[in-house]
Amino acid sequence: MRSLSLVSNGYTLSQSPQRLGWLEPTDPASPLEQLREKYRAHGYLWLKGILDRDRVLAFRRRFFELLQVSGMLAPATDPVEGLYSGQIEQKELAHQLFMEFHRSPAYEAFCTSPEIIKFYQAFLDGPVYLHKRKLIRYNVPGDAKTTGAHYDLVYLRGGTDRLCSSWIPLGDIPVEVGGLVYLEGSDALGRKMEAEFSLKNADLPPEERISAFNKNMREGWLTSDLPELAERIQSRWLIADYEAGDMVVHSPYMIHAATVNYDALNRIRLSTDIRYQRSDDAIDMRWKNHYFPGDML
Repeated sequence: MRSLSLVSNGYTLSQSPQRLGWLEPTDPASPLEQLREKYRAHGYLWLKGILDRDRVLAFRRRFFELLQVSGMLAPATDPVEGLYSGQIEQKELAHQLFMEFHRSPAYEAFCTSPEIIKFYQAFLDGPVYLHKRKLIRYNVPGDAKTTGAHYDLVYLRGGTDRLCSSWIPLGDIPVEVGGLVYLEGSDALGRKMEAEFSLKNADLPPEERISAFNKNMREGWLTSDLPELAERIQSRWLIADYEAGDMVVHSPYMIHAATVNYDALNRIRLSTDIRYQRSDDAIDMRWKNHYFPGDML
């Protein structure tokens, strides 16, 4: 394993091979039942090259071209590189453009790419539904605030648990750029924790019971201290060098988090996370609206 310094919310991940490992890539052309078995066993599939790389990079370029006017990018650089200028000069403009992009036909078209629809229709064995609430995320180099350890069902308790999250790197995201990290074997742990939360939440009003922000939760996060969690359950954080064209599919119980982007080339990490389920399963109505700040999800 190469020497890495991985930090999440001020905590440095252990480099011990008992606490840090690598995600296992999967060929998306593998037999369908083999994919399902691997997903059930590990809680995730890292599908290598399932998307058209050129289309992903074109989408990345479009995003950064739009936000370039905010001063986000280094002057005289190619937008597709996403090289950070060191500051976002016009933060309000950047936020406005960012929110508009979430509602753009280009984003919807990307999230419903034929490769994605085809995969999910086969994998879920039926007609599928894309949650309208979907997010693009960008992380600038050096930003110390990162996503803490959590599993997605905390935010999706109002519908079925037979849903899948897709995390899609919009560009190459080697470990140093701060991609997602997954806690090995944590699908089972997430299920156990959710069962415990369900018991604690049983007497709460319905709206509060399904909320990630009720008295029994901490903003939906299990912890900010990733090393302590891995040590406590004797597991490993799994990391990866993601590439444009990859898609990770993980269960709603799989525990994951993010690390600081400390890329030497000063690239902005760009990704999107979207969620698919069968259209005939119960849908969390809170996710039938576009993302907006303060939606408590």
